[in-house]
Amino acid sequence: MNQFVIAPLLVALCTAILTLLTRRFGRAQRALSVLGGVGYVAAVAWLVASVYPSGGPAVYHLGDWVAPYGIVLVADSLSAFMLAIAAVVTLPALVYATRHISAFGQQVSFHPLFHLMVVGVTGSFLTGDVFNLFVWFEVMLLSSYVLVVFYSGPEQTTATLRYVVLNLVGSAVMLLAIGGLYAATGTLNMADVAHRLANAQQYGVHVTPVLGLTALLFAVFMLKAGAVPFHWWVPDAYAAAPAPVSAVLAGVVKKVGVYAVTRLYFTVFAAAPLPDLALPGDTVLGFFGVVLLAIAVLSMLFGGLAAVGQRDLDRLLAYSSIGQVGFILAALAAAALRPEFAAVGITAALVYSLTHALAKSLLFLLSGVVEDAAGTRRLGDLGGLARRSPVVAGSFLVGGLGLVGIPPLVGFFGKFLVFDALAQTDVVVGLAAALVGAILTVAYVSGAWNRGFWGEPSAAVDGWDADPVQVACVVALAVGVVAAGVGFNPILEFARAGADAALDRAAYITSVLERGGDAA
Repeated sequence: MNQFVIAPLLVALCTAILTLLTRRFGRAQRALSVLGGVGYVAAVAWLVASVYPSGGPAVYHLGDWVAPYGIVLVADSLSAFMLAIAAVVTLPALVYATRHISAFGQQVSFHPLFHLMVVGVTGSFLTGDVFNLFVWFEVMLLSSYVLVVFYSGPEQTTATLRYVVLNLVGSAVMLLAIGGLYAATGTLNMADVAHRLANAQQYGVHVTPVLGLTALLFAVFMLKAGAVPFHWWVPDAYAAAPAPVSAVLAGVVKKVGVYAVTRLYFTVFAAAPLPDLALPGDTVLGFFGVVLLAIAVLSMLFGGLAAVGQRDLDRLLAYSSIGQVGFILAALAAAALRPEFAAVGITAALVYSLTHALAKSLLFLLSGVVEDAAGTRRLGDLGGLARRSPVVAGSFLVGGLGLVGIPPLVGFFGKFLVFDALAQTDVVVGLAAALVGAILTVAYVSGAWNRGFWGEPSAAVDGWDADPVQVACVVALAVGVVAAGVGFNPILEFARAGADAALDRAAYITSVLERGGDAA
């Protein structure tokens, strides 16, 4: 039994329960919460060391019930890479929260909800079952609903209402699609679905309804990723949530939609033949490649243009997230459109996911530091931060340049790989949109720097009083952006292994079904 597969899930769940039970003892609760965050990092490190680079997919059968009848958790290099991103972002965000959230807020609900959100994220990355993917999505979303409305003001209530309504509609659509998928294929185990779609005639599976149902699922995943035209909840939710929550929403929760697309459409649904319906693309994966490309282009252009016009730092970062996810989707589109370059495209998407997670989490936490220390995050009321706090200004510069893609920061490699994937696959439209998106990134990062950090200190900045622990968390992420760029080769190899895992359908099917299925 591969206990290391379930270890991150158990650590996060136990921490959520313990922080709930100790809510009357503030210091003990905070200590347990941070200790649980460290334990989560250790559990993820154990999992990564166990499946990368030598091991194939590792399977944990819950209750020792064999697949496809029992529930399975599957860890391979793809899920390990995504879990590593989650671990790297959640620990500094958690430590930051112990100083940013009021003592009463922490005591009442923050820590249990934060760890439950991590439980949902972890389960989503590890599940080997489509229905349980829905369950983990709901665990993640239910806790995030409360965390977005945490401050309970009119802005938070409005943002949460939009966030909840859109995601409830998404959840209903997802449940409908999953039910239809079960009716069409007779199974919800991901490996079994992939096996049956690859042998559709043998199992009597009609691919046409499956294609429609996967289109519904695709829309839900784009909603979770916050891509255009499903982005409406992003600006308000990110601006309303506490800074550490925004950091995790942008850095980790958004990546769950990206992971779901990669896992399901490259590993599970890619084996299905395209029905004769005069659709673009030669395969089911090729059809979704066209759709992915359209969404990626719209996201890069809309998110970048909207970010340029923002005067509030959080809203600028929120619109930037919409644009940056477009780069990730563009790389996946290239992989879907040209299967011979699929590994190149998925590798680029994974590296860019890491780039965005580190840089955007850093910038959201930094926005929280600025608001706490200066009393505002409106760029027009700031100015002169570079003189008043060079460490904070330097961290912003690292995060901003990481998004722009300046060497030797990890953002350079992420952007280079995306451009390389688009160029190798001759996706000219995507390449042009990525170029415009990169220029827009330079525009809004330099605009924020000039308005908020350059020049003479404003009246708000004169009263600057930053918490050293919060600043240390920001600096730690800034160091991570630099270190990931300087020591990039191991990250590249890890991302390549993740791409290979996503594309190795035979290994995934055999590993999951070998104890109970009939896969050849």
